Amino acid sequence: MLITVNSKSVEVNASGLAEALQELGYTSPAIATALNGQFVSRDARAAITLTHGDALEVLAPMQGG
Repeated sequence: MLITVNSKSVEVNASGLAEALQELGYTSPAIATALNGQFVSRDARAAITLTHGDALEVLAPMQGG
């Protein structure tokens, strides 16, 4: 299915948000996710089903100083 991840079109095989994140290589527990502009908590990801055209934003903490 085709979804948008961080403003880029991406084809994923997974139908669920948690599985799609794994497929895309987002394995760190320290990420934040939003689906179609709505924040999705880590605990809620397993219950979210993706649909064609969904927009996913994935944010990871940055280090620096």
